[in-house]
Amino acid sequence: MGLEKRKQISIRGIVGVENVAELKKGFNRHLHFTLVKDRNVATPRDYYFALAHTVRDHLVGRWIRTQQFYYEADPKRVYYLSLEFYMGRALQNTMINLGLQNASGVGYGGSGRDGRRSCFLDSMATLGLAAYGYGIRYEYGIFNQKIKDGWQVEEADDWLRYGNPWEKARPEFMLPVHFYGRVEEEDGKEPKWVDTQVVLAMPYDTPIPGYMNNTVNTMRLWSARAPNDFNLRDFNVGDYIQAVLDRNLAENISRVLYPNDNFFEGKELRLKQEYFVVAATLQDVIRRFKTSKRNCSGPLSFDSFPDKVAIQLNDTHPAMAIPELMRIFVDIEKLDWDTAWNITKQTFAYTNHTVLPEALERWPVELMEKLLPRHLQIIYRINQIHLDVTSLFPDDMDRICRMSLIEEEGGKRVNMAHLCIVGSHKVNGVAEIHSDIVKRDVFRDFNELEPEKFQNKTNGITPRRWLLLCNPGLADLIAEAIGEEYVKDLNQLQKLNDLVDYDAFIRDVAKVKQDNKLKFAQYLEKVYKVDINPASMFDVHVKRIHEYKRQLLNCLHVITMYNRIKRSPIKPFVPRTVIIGGKAAPGYHMAKMIIKLITSVADVVNNDPVIGRKLKVIYLENYRVSLAEKVIPATDLSEQISTAGTEASGTGNMKFMLNGALTIGTMDGANVEMAEEAGEENLFIFGMRVEDVAKMDKEGYDALQYYESLPELKQAINQIKSGYFSPKQPEMFSDIINMLFHHDRFKVFADYESYVKCQERVSALYKDQREWTRVVIKNIAASGKFSSDRTIKEYATEIWGVEPTDLKIPPPSEPREALEETARALRKN
Repeated sequence: MGLEKRKQISIRGIVGVENVAELKKGFNRHLHFTLVKDRNVATPRDYYFALAHTVRDHLVGRWIRTQQFYYEADPKRVYYLSLEFYMGRALQNTMINLGLQNASGVGYGGSGRDGRRSCFLDSMATLGLAAYGYGIRYEYGIFNQKIKDGWQVEEADDWLRYGNPWEKARPEFMLPVHFYGRVEEEDGKEPKWVDTQVVLAMPYDTPIPGYMNNTVNTMRLWSARAPNDFNLRDFNVGDYIQAVLDRNLAENISRVLYPNDNFFEGKELRLKQEYFVVAATLQDVIRRFKTSKRNCSGPLSFDSFPDKVAIQLNDTHPAMAIPELMRIFVDIEKLDWDTAWNITKQTFAYTNHTVLPEALERWPVELMEKLLPRHLQIIYRINQIHLDVTSLFPDDMDRICRMSLIEEEGGKRVNMAHLCIVGSHKVNGVAEIHSDIVKRDVFRDFNELEPEKFQNKTNGITPRRWLLLCNPGLADLIAEAIGEEYVKDLNQLQKLNDLVDYDAFIRDVAKVKQDNKLKFAQYLEKVYKVDINPASMFDVHVKRIHEYKRQLLNCLHVITMYNRIKRSPIKPFVPRTVIIGGKAAPGYHMAKMIIKLITSVADVVNNDPVIGRKLKVIYLENYRVSLAEKVIPATDLSEQISTAGTEASGTGNMKFMLNGALTIGTMDGANVEMAEEAGEENLFIFGMRVEDVAKMDKEGYDALQYYESLPELKQAINQIKSGYFSPKQPEMFSDIINMLFHHDRFKVFADYESYVKCQERVSALYKDQREWTRVVIKNIAASGKFSSDRTIKEYATEIWGVEPTDLKIPPPSEPREALEETARALRKN
């Protein structure tokens, strides 16, 4: 299907549930009766919404049927708590999973905003797990990035302006969340949290369909609402208007998503958000537990709570769930402390996502005492019991200080990662190398105390979105070669190894890549007014802008290539289009300077007639999921060049691998396992390993030594320093230069020489397109491990204590008896 046709709203290609006439009827019905438009005035967005509502109609019966099934079967339920769910547009993904669209894809014109779903939620539904995602329904998502004069400018992302066709408000399940107040203590009685300020949590539900199995799970996002009497005591003194205006203070809690810049800032609003989501969620979890079929038909006992509830804490952001569940058990349900603590620890598990010390959350005790006084008491008690255990090391006061939940140095603070570890029965990292660092370095003391608690769960991506949806040409080609079962069992891609020497298959893979590059070049020309050479190597580095991800190293290579062409203009050169994209956190000065440097270098390179079409540098404005779906299938070379030991895992690296890009990278994060799966010789690995970095940290890193001994590095740095790329403001990049020489924790210069030599190997292989494509096929064949289905199976069996099921929930068209029979089969299993 051609690019233009694929971009049109169309119902061609829809198969299964109803015939085309019925679907057209539904489309027209929603256009007229839901959107109140006719074709004379309807916009592309209206057509998108009409189609979205038509597709949602097919979800609703399955969605209700799934919840009925869970009630009948009463399985253990998994609750995945996260402050962020990043996902792209929901329409195509939903159609693929429902079988309403063939793999070649139905287009989605207009600008329907992202449904916020994660790969993990997709896999949980596909594996038939009774799982729920819980988070916040932010009124404004991550900001939109504009590049003006080479600088990042942030604009509000008002994603709900036109509504969201996928969500369903549930005001009947609105719940109170308490803040502030004080703790009232009487002799012989449990403390009471009183005089609190109440904010209401309004749930919005989004359906999460599994792939072709009739399962539709729920993501529930909470929105903050002020109660009607909020501050209306002011009305009694005549200030009704101010009282109503003050409602905004409560509703600000769900107003905006804090950009994740791997740097912890102790903002009161952020702590409010973190407690708001866990307080509402845990009330919901306990309500569902109490009203389960089993508890409705017999006496209520919380002893079975860990058998029926698993809660995964995604990073430390939902860590307040631990003291909150203890508060509910002890203060409200009247369980004794030891019973409550035992149940709590069996219920929670914690995923760590970063080893950067500045990213770990440490909340000031003073702030927590003001905002959540009862929870601080509970944390102190948890810590006291925990430190009694650590008295196994009576002569090691340093260890006891290191392991305390309360840090004293630099003001009293609660270490949220320590709280998560102590309050969970399992702790995992997200790649083998990351989990090893967590055990060996970051949480070494805890690992020595309870080694059985620590695990690894290497991240994964859903092949439904990151292959079928975004790269239909490649998906179809693979299906023709090995069948369609790989969509649910990505390990079947290994069969492609049998085709690695077949010339026809090699040509077909290369043609899919070239078609994707042409489409992306046309997109850039249309949207960004940029002309690029589709025959050049697309060298892509897209991710958050951060010093540890080392966009600066890439930039230095660009300058080196530029200088080489300038020195020898007639010397053969493998043409490259270097594409860099990503957002810098609004308050992260160095990251913003890095963007400005890259755009300034691009201005010089792209306007130099000597360079011509040999080298182009593109900064992708406003990089986001929907743009990733376009650029990843078009990429030849994927840049994964963080300093060894700093990237927890990465999932972009997996998406590129699955879509036929080769990786240049350090032995960091999931790159290590990608090299294990594909063979290190089939990736472009360079630079220091973790042990080299550790040795350099010990002995000292001397940036000046590298600068003086590497002439090309020296030239590039001198050009930046002298204002070659910023002639009107020669001193513009002095902060970057100062950082690189004097406090570069991520050792850019130390890996420069190895990186440049590795890039020469890249260019040499790219000249041999047949051999390049053979290596591409080997990488695609080796990417099976990186399916989120594999990741979730491991979480399910090794952490949550649940088994994925192949049982297919009977569709709504089948009688209730079929549902009950399937539920019995699940209970039996």
